Amino acid sequence: MTQTASSGIDELRAAIGGVVVAPGDSAYDDARRVWNADIDRRPAVVAQCLSAEDVRAAVLFGVRNGLEIAVRGGAHSMSGASTVDDGLMIDVSRLNQVTVDPETKRAVAGGGAKLAELDAAGQEHGLATPAGAISHTGIAGLTLGGGMGWLSRKHGLTLDNLLSVEIVTADGQILRASADENPELFWAVRGGGGNFGVVTQFEFQLHDVGPIVQYGIQFWSLEQGAEVLRYARDLIPTLSLDFNVVIGAITAPPAPFLPKHYHHEPGYALIVVGFGTPEEHEALLDQIHEAIPPRWEFATPMPYTALQQSIDEPNSWGNHCYDKGSYLETLSDEAIEVITQHVPLKSSPLSNVLFYRLDGAYSEVGEDETAFAGGRSPRYAVFLVAIAPVPELLPGDRAWVRAFWDALQPHTLGIGSYVNAMAENDYDRVKASYGEAKYARLAKIKAQYDPGNVFHRNMNILPG
Repeated sequence: MTQTASSGIDELRAAIGGVVVAPGDSAYDDARRVWNADIDRRPAVVAQCLSAEDVRAAVLFGVRNGLEIAVRGGAHSMSGASTVDDGLMIDVSRLNQVTVDPETKRAVAGGGAKLAELDAAGQEHGLATPAGAISHTGIAGLTLGGGMGWLSRKHGLTLDNLLSVEIVTADGQILRASADENPELFWAVRGGGGNFGVVTQFEFQLHDVGPIVQYGIQFWSLEQGAEVLRYARDLIPTLSLDFNVVIGAITAPPAPFLPKHYHHEPGYALIVVGFGTPEEHEALLDQIHEAIPPRWEFATPMPYTALQQSIDEPNSWGNHCYDKGSYLETLSDEAIEVITQHVPLKSSPLSNVLFYRLDGAYSEVGEDETAFAGGRSPRYAVFLVAIAPVPELLPGDRAWVRAFWDALQPHTLGIGSYVNAMAENDYDRVKASYGEAKYARLAKIKAQYDPGNVFHRNMNILPG
């Protein structure tokens, strides 16, 4: 590509309706930028596609010219999979249209749509599908790997609510995959990540949600951590599916509702979201307060769209990030000891640990119904996240995440984890996450649709 850059880029510009950006163009630095500021790569060319046909032309161009291909949607890949040095970035972020049919409770979203766009379109009709908790995340990477958030106990993963996709494969085919059309491919994209092509359209099942939900946060000191975690362990699995509680080891934000002497204090929080009545939510907050009086607490009704944006700011673009994840069957006393030993050792105030409870609708889906890399038994998904506002803080907190993860392993469900919570493409961990049988099935499907492993900038599945 470097020898024939000018002629090659002219060929691509003639082939697609979108914009093609190359080094030296005024838009190049913005076009190549991704969410994680620790990732700084320089593609040879960026194809900003406007249609599935544009994506097809870009894929064929990349394959024909021997370019490594990265696919950029929301650009939220912690590992930087959405960009590449000296290769082709296929940018689908302009394929972001979302349409909703309130009668069938279905949404059709372009492959470049963000959660905020999907949420807003659904909430016009009081509808939503489970998704992540940061609204500037792209729906593509989230859905293809799983998709966990506030609605997961009540309605499952994002991929559990996926009805069909339109996908461009490595040989330039534009295919539809659903339960009754290319069913093996449809099974694979529900958990197999971006291994099988570029998804240009998603169709989702929606559910009645909101428009107002109940929000509460209660906060305790570091010294109260073990007590809070043991209480949460006993409480959360007993709750109605109208509640979701995320456990967080966080630093108190400099929020206007919070007295200044609590700002920037590290500790533990329970974030309690209710989809039922205000009275039920208030009763649960009172129950927690009486059991372990918090240092501070805040509760308010809010629009579902505001809930989905509530942690956007500490996870904004421009931070330097790294993460690892695991699954815990329960918050055992041994795991709690590891957690409370390691939480105080972080340096950046933005770094955090989150525990998502997965049960209810999540566990009603069979282990092999989708390619999701995680068992369906009730559990906690653990996210160990380093977020540094300046690059100098990242090495220390990256080491903190790795040491924390290593110490937690004896108490987890194994080295496998949620593939969307991996910052490194570790073959053994990827294979362990899927398990032998599921990985073998995925590898066979990979060999059919991408035998040359064109789409390998992901938690990669090797062609069988």
